[in-house]
Amino acid sequence: MLVHLSIHNYAIVDHLDLELDAGMSAISGETGAGKSIMLDALGLCLGDRADSGVVRPGADKADILASFDLADIPEARTWLAERDLDNDGPCILRRVITAEGRSRGYINGSPCPQADLKALGELIIDIHSQHEHQSLLKTDTHRRLLDEYAGSQDLARQVQLAAQRWKQTRNELERISNQGDEQRARHQLLSYQLEELENLALGDNELEQLEQEHKALSNAEALLAACRQVLDLCSESDVGNVLSALTASLNRLGAFGGQGGALNEASNLLASAQIQVEEAVGELNRFLDHFDADPERQQFLEERLDTIYTLARKHRIQPTELAALQQQLFEELEGLNADDQASERLAEELAAYERHYQEKAAELSTLRCNAAERLAAAVEQEMQALGMPGGRFNIQLQAMSSEEPHASGLEMVEFLVSANPGQPLRGLAKVASGGELSRISLAIQVITAQTSRVPTLVFDEVDVGIGGPTAEVVGQLLRRLGERGQVLCVTHLPQVAAQGHQHLFVHKRRGEDATSTAVSKLDESGRVEEIARMLGGVDLTEESLAHARKMVTSAQAA
Repeated sequence: MLVHLSIHNYAIVDHLDLELDAGMSAISGETGAGKSIMLDALGLCLGDRADSGVVRPGADKADILASFDLADIPEARTWLAERDLDNDGPCILRRVITAEGRSRGYINGSPCPQADLKALGELIIDIHSQHEHQSLLKTDTHRRLLDEYAGSQDLARQVQLAAQRWKQTRNELERISNQGDEQRARHQLLSYQLEELENLALGDNELEQLEQEHKALSNAEALLAACRQVLDLCSESDVGNVLSALTASLNRLGAFGGQGGALNEASNLLASAQIQVEEAVGELNRFLDHFDADPERQQFLEERLDTIYTLARKHRIQPTELAALQQQLFEELEGLNADDQASERLAEELAAYERHYQEKAAELSTLRCNAAERLAAAVEQEMQALGMPGGRFNIQLQAMSSEEPHASGLEMVEFLVSANPGQPLRGLAKVASGGELSRISLAIQVITAQTSRVPTLVFDEVDVGIGGPTAEVVGQLLRRLGERGQVLCVTHLPQVAAQGHQHLFVHKRRGEDATSTAVSKLDESGRVEEIARMLGGVDLTEESLAHARKMVTSAQAA
């Protein structure tokens, strides 16, 4: 529960420290004194949006701190532990807003985003505002309240998540399916192109070898003539050839053997040249012996090269890039095959998600059906106690028109009401007046709060438009809620304020230069005086004080 609230430089609040107790705390004060300002400041600690306008004029920042005892809120303790934000003492939420509009949030001294404050706040406190009845005109609110009453919020979130996953999977499957015709055409083209390349079966370095061989065959006659001429010059010419000249030269120098020095080196070089020329002649002869100027081979080479060049031109690449293209086409084709596999996988996942959704949604429907009857009966009973005798309340569960998984579940939830005997049940927006809607809203809030796991409930002037004996019933309802936890109730009604276990008085404190809000915890005599003031007496009289004293005594004795 909320045990301490500290507010500095917020709106007209200069400095406020407030200790709070269990039970029902009535909060009253004159209009404009700052009652709702306290709750607005508390809302900032719980993640509400803020701007620089909330900072007290002349101050550089507003600083709000709220301390909570989480002993009876295991969900909140688990939430903190999962984020390493827990400690041994109270949980402290803090919000700082600068005059420039910057905002910072803290949980137990650690900086945190606004979303974390909001998420934790929803676990530890529940605020009902005077305008909440306006949201009752929306069927989304009807569904949320029924799920809260049924204790099925977690299951409702599972249904919502299952529907979201189903929708995401369906969209992805449709995306792939919509690309089907285009992909099939692309798949067919790639398969054909890849088959051409595979049939070509171009080997490593084959193109270079083919070009060399083709070049050789194309110049066959000139090449043979050149080889024979070289052989003739080197060894076969009768007039004179290189080998005979080298042999004659060696013989001539050999007559002067033993001279050593340069003459001996020259002889060695001539001998080496003779050997190399002989080897060259041998290589030329072997080439001529094995050279095959087969016209059929030349035609084959020309056809093979033409196939390679034509395929390269078709793909607008160089012939040397055909192997890389083949690998690229293969990888793209594999990707399209993977999409086909993904389509099959997504179809299986879609069916699995729908089965999971139907299972969870059916569970949720069962809980809603069981809770709808109980909630309707409880609200109807409270409506009659709140000055609407003969009023009827019903919760309609209507099946969704679409068969597709819906985030809300299998049915739409709508609250139906008949404010007066003899009138048919119709939607709230169609039959309820402002005052009736306010009382119906209060009845629903009181009933749903009884099943809330949140121990601290705040009611901000939810009794607007209610008076007389009905106001006393409202006070008794709120006091009953306070006996099971903590209730903070901002009220203008003395019948409600008298029911509180404690009474906080909000008033303005005027100084020489500024006015600020202050809060006093009233003792018994102060409480009687404040309730007497709320009864309408400008000047307190013995009669008004006696009336107020009787109201307080009766409430405490009940």
